[in-house]
Amino acid sequence: MMRILLLSAYDAVSHQYWRKGLVAQFPEYDWTVLTLPGRFFSWRVRGNSLSWAFSERECLEQPYDLLLATSMTDLSALKGLVPALAGVPSIVYFHENQFAYPLSGKEFSSVEPKVLSLYSALAADFVVFNTRYNKETFFNGADALLKKLPDRVPPGLIELLASKTRVLPVPVLDTALTKGESRSGPLQVIWNHRWEYDKGPELLHRVMLALKQQNVQVQFHLVGQQFRYIPPVFEQLKKDCWELIATWGYVDSRQAYNSLLQNSDVVLSTALHDFQGIAVLEGVAAGCVPVVPDRLAYPELFSGEFCYSEQGNEVANLAERLAALAGLKAQQALPRAPSVGQFCWSEQQGAYRQLLTLAAGRG
Repeated sequence: MMRILLLSAYDAVSHQYWRKGLVAQFPEYDWTVLTLPGRFFSWRVRGNSLSWAFSERECLEQPYDLLLATSMTDLSALKGLVPALAGVPSIVYFHENQFAYPLSGKEFSSVEPKVLSLYSALAADFVVFNTRYNKETFFNGADALLKKLPDRVPPGLIELLASKTRVLPVPVLDTALTKGESRSGPLQVIWNHRWEYDKGPELLHRVMLALKQQNVQVQFHLVGQQFRYIPPVFEQLKKDCWELIATWGYVDSRQAYNSLLQNSDVVLSTALHDFQGIAVLEGVAAGCVPVVPDRLAYPELFSGEFCYSEQGNEVANLAERLAALAGLKAQQALPRAPSVGQFCWSEQQGAYRQLLTLAAGRG
């Protein structure tokens, strides 16, 4: 039986989704899972190796066939602090990368998270990204960073990383493939993202105002994870567009959330960054038509007919797309959601099994 140590150093919701799905898909493996809470970002990315090396030492020194870590894990330091791990074959999985986040003015103003992720990638035997967009922005950012360093930068680092890199998506649970029935009435749009600036609430606000002014028959379900700080635009949006809001706030019940997805017509993204877009994929799996920007990872997930342009007036482009879909619903002529079956575990399990066995030297 293969013994796998799985480390999730910043166990945010998307990271939990991936690791829980992974463990559930391979019950024949012997999993040991260590996680750290997804909070205190600057401390977590710098301190996870310290936290684990001296509080979980007995666990880390057990014999393992494979070490699988998320990209927030400071793998190079952890191998140094726990020498027993140095010889264990390792994979680093990148849900995101530190080179492609949009600037908010509140971000952690240090190059250190970027350097740490570069070190972890170099310390691993395999480096895996969830999308080509994630991979390409990481490599472009790492290359630019290395070129800025003053001296003694070894040649060939980018080529070394490229030689051990592959792309494997975070799979969607097959149970998500349960479509609902479109009902009569206004177009039902779900916006199911973290309530943070990088998910584009400013654009959402402006589009909803435009649709309100045009008297478009549409209702919005604004759900998703919230944190202590919520951008003020959300309260302004609620004040300005309350007539269009059918659901407001995080939905605790998974059953209720699935029902909301199945009863919606459109899943919407206004994101400034998304490295894969699991929330959108789950919506499409439930039968929603995606309406997504023609940037980030979305063009590799969906054909152009589902992407609105950011060129010219993005607000007008998106509002026009949603108004057109509202008109089609009134005629009972909404397009079908595209298939996302290729992103489900039933389709991806073989590729994951191949990676795990190859990395552990059993392939």
